[in-house]
Amino acid sequence: MCGIVGIVGSGPVRERLLAGLKRLEYRGYDSAGIAVIDDGGALRRRRAPGKLANLDAAISADPVEGRCGIAHTRWATHGAPTEDNAHPHQSGSVAVVHNGIIENFRELKRELEAAGHVFASETDSEVIAHLIEAERRSGKDMTAAFSAAIARLRGAYGIAAVCADEPDRLWAAREGSPLVVGLGDGESFIGSDALALAGLTRYVIYLEEGDWVAAGPEGAVVRDRAGREVSRPVQLSRAVAGFADKGEYRHFMEKEIHEQPDALSRTLAGYVDAGAGGFRSGAEIDWRSVRRVVFSACGTAFYACQIAKGWFERQAGLIVDGDVASEFRYREPILGPDDLAVFVSQSGETADTLAALRYAKSCGARTLALVNVPDSTLAREADAVAMTEAGPEIGVASTKAFTAQLAALAGLACAAGVARGVLDDAEAAALASALLEAPRRVNEALALEPEVEALARGLMNADDVLYLGRGAFFPLALEGALKLKEISYIHAEGYPGGELKHGPIALIEDGSPVVVVAPKDALFGKMMSNVEEVIARGAQVILITDQPGLDEAGALAAHSLVVPTTHPLIQPIVAAVPIQLLAYHTAALKGTDVDQPRNLAKSVTVE
Repeated sequence: MCGIVGIVGSGPVRERLLAGLKRLEYRGYDSAGIAVIDDGGALRRRRAPGKLANLDAAISADPVEGRCGIAHTRWATHGAPTEDNAHPHQSGSVAVVHNGIIENFRELKRELEAAGHVFASETDSEVIAHLIEAERRSGKDMTAAFSAAIARLRGAYGIAAVCADEPDRLWAAREGSPLVVGLGDGESFIGSDALALAGLTRYVIYLEEGDWVAAGPEGAVVRDRAGREVSRPVQLSRAVAGFADKGEYRHFMEKEIHEQPDALSRTLAGYVDAGAGGFRSGAEIDWRSVRRVVFSACGTAFYACQIAKGWFERQAGLIVDGDVASEFRYREPILGPDDLAVFVSQSGETADTLAALRYAKSCGARTLALVNVPDSTLAREADAVAMTEAGPEIGVASTKAFTAQLAALAGLACAAGVARGVLDDAEAAALASALLEAPRRVNEALALEPEVEALARGLMNADDVLYLGRGAFFPLALEGALKLKEISYIHAEGYPGGELKHGPIALIEDGSPVVVVAPKDALFGKMMSNVEEVIARGAQVILITDQPGLDEAGALAAHSLVVPTTHPLIQPIVAAVPIQLLAYHTAALKGTDVDQPRNLAKSVTVE
């Protein structure tokens, strides 16, 4: 979740670029840098590891100035937070800043090195600059070279570029990572979000998925991924420094659902070593000495733990136990020094979860907090801390924090498996590669939104909705039911499919809506038997599956939502998207207060 800002126009850009970075520092602060084309046509870079103050000092010692430039504040994904790994990256007369993950950077890098390109960093981002420069060497102008280069990238990204040979233009592209174009008087701007451009302009264009743009002092030309020139609406931004802004979205929840590729990229950076194709520890834990993992959390966070239970059992060979935090200490579970008690919370201030942690510490167990707020009480009191890097989550109903928790827990489980010798190098590399695909696959799943909204129109008048899943998708069914009832106020319940005949099937009558979460896995056949059972009793089934699942299920369900086909490890992360969208659009159509639903608060700080 790095921050990007760019300016092209008629006035000096250095101070305004730095001011934009200050507004974006919440997105990353491992390193920072700027690239400016000076009045002599030279491309000049200044970069520094650490916070923006270090970049300020570097520029004060060796000033740069010009009328076209890009800037970046980094959250490290590939490579340590060093000056060499800081953005912008340069190849020839091209400089690039990037947010996201380029999944196929290794193969592109090998190709470029074979052609004589010399790389200076450990990052995936540098390959973009070299790829553009390679296209320019083949005779293309910068616009054609930029278009050809981004067409070869696979992943989720936001990119901005400048070229010293064409000093009156900025180029930018979006695929799964937000990017905004700003329009001023004789100037154009690029930003990671509208907040980056606060104080520069209030007139913005929100790029859509696959869009790319060439911008100059006279304005911006936007093209879609097919290269067709398109018209995107110019909107009046309400963003001001220090104020959370919904941007192009109606609600913070909708915005945060769409921020998930970005949040996943940033979170995975702490757990997956993309350069080496393996895993980082993510927390100071000696996994070899752990006998049992015990999870405790509340609400959505506990459902993330339930999904992660299978990962820790399969990938790390660990015994796993757990309970909701509000019950945990009251049943007085037996804990000891060989146990690792893991507490998951977005805020790190949840009263029940804190009480559970204190109970575990009193029993002598080691404790690990997985939180989104590094200075929270839970983080301060735990023996070790692992982070989700979802960024601020304003909506009460958790979305990007949930999928970030899943990503972090998957990374921890795989790191534990490597440390314990359960996973060999090839298995670890395959799992690392799968996790790195998650941002892109989630971005692809977001394309289901129009279909989901149409289904929500039929769901909004329901009195009861049943959610079904098996294996890892049973906790996801629980999460789907929770999302629907907490923001739409429709009664919903989640059940494991195999429990239908033990009571819940009595609820089914003609027209009953049933949401089935079932991408193709080892339990898919059994899940389809459960689907047959509810359809025979008149249920209207919404099936969330992937293409192999749809091929097997055929036209069994009344409606099917097809998510991307993925590695089993990330199936729950990807399948979470239509579940969130279904709850969101149902609530929005009903006109409820989506971001602040009745009787609820973002952080439950009392028992």
